[in-house]
Amino acid sequence: MSIFFIALLLPCPVVVAAAQNEKSLKTVSNVNLDRYAGLWYEIAKIPNRFQRKCDRGTTAQYALREDGKIDVINRCFDKAGKAIEAKGIARIVDAESNAKLKVSFVKIFGLSLFWGDYWIIGLGADYDFAIIGTPGRKYGWILSRTPTLNQDKLNKIFELLREQGYNPDDFEMTFQQK
Repeated sequence: MSIFFIALLLPCPVVVAAAQNEKSLKTVSNVNLDRYAGLWYEIAKIPNRFQRKCDRGTTAQYALREDGKIDVINRCFDKAGKAIEAKGIARIVDAESNAKLKVSFVKIFGLSLFWGDYWIIGLGADYDFAIIGTPGRKYGWILSRTPTLNQDKLNKIFELLREQGYNPDDFEMTFQQK
């Protein structure tokens, strides 16, 4: 089975130093995890190596666990239409806001390894969209409860990305048709 979304690699010292020199990334003030759980469609992403085989139909499914962690299932389809799936786990890093998480898609002997940042830096009032970023701004995703977003909402999201130090031109749109 192909694995994508392996893990957001732990930042190397150069990335950490660069991030400290940039405007710090701000998360939303509060995330209701019950409302956040469920199915999200990827609208756009900063291209990355662990999604390189994904051609279309990328989704993320989040399910709350009794132990306070979150089960994550990321799915997409390659150019031939074959489904690719990666299962992972997320843990809350900032329990005050629930907006800073760490995610791992690598499990060996029952231990999750290679935890990567998953920060919720934008969230629609009705939880209709979410913007995910990382402190070094190497990774980023725009998610929606629906397969598409209208241009007005995308413009609002792109403005928020600019305010957070991201370049919206770095994001590529995701084709959602299977």
